[in-house]
Amino acid sequence: MLGIQIIAFIFCFCGLGAAIAATASNEWKVTSRASSVITATWVFQGLWMNCAGNALGAFHCRPHLTIFKVEGYIQACRGLMISAVCLGFFGAVFGLVGMKCTKVGGSDQTKAKIACLAGLIFILSGLCSMTSCSLYANRITSEFFDPSFVAQKYELGAALFIGWAGASLCIIGGSIFCFSIAENSNTPRRGYAYNGAASVMSSRTKVHNSVPDKTPPKHFDKNAYV
Repeated sequence: MLGIQIIAFIFCFCGLGAAIAATASNEWKVTSRASSVITATWVFQGLWMNCAGNALGAFHCRPHLTIFKVEGYIQACRGLMISAVCLGFFGAVFGLVGMKCTKVGGSDQTKAKIACLAGLIFILSGLCSMTSCSLYANRITSEFFDPSFVAQKYELGAALFIGWAGASLCIIGGSIFCFSIAENSNTPRRGYAYNGAASVMSSRTKVHNSVPDKTPPKHFDKNAYV
């Protein structure tokens, strides 16, 4: 069971790292390289900044000037990703406390409940990250395949795939944490009977009774009864 919890924690920790990397990345959507052959200029946009680069490797980024001019779906994705990172942090704390290799958390049953709570938090974190990336990707694809959309069209960036991978790891690791409480409850506890130390008299009596009586039987004559 300890090995399963360690694997689950590694999955969740990697998923949390991927969520942080996706949140800080500026490559949520990128312009198509095929449509930018003439100018050799590409545009990267994330949740916090807009960046532009050319074939020479020069990039220039500027943050979104004000939160009130940012589109609604970007604000929703920001909130979901920040929630995913915060939930993942608390899930990691509860996961460390609920693991059997740590000395905090109380009894095994209490630690199993804490591990289950950590699993639920990680699953919720993964769902937040998955929803954010899916919402952003749906907006990009709907604009890309819309013939009436005449503005600059974008493609899916690397941050979306990182976010999806991290969300999947968090959900898988959280599910393993939740199943650990069921495995702990199904494991029977062995009972050990304690026999008190035998007294000196009882031990001597046992030894005396265990030694056979080798005294030869006495044969009495008929005259002995007269």
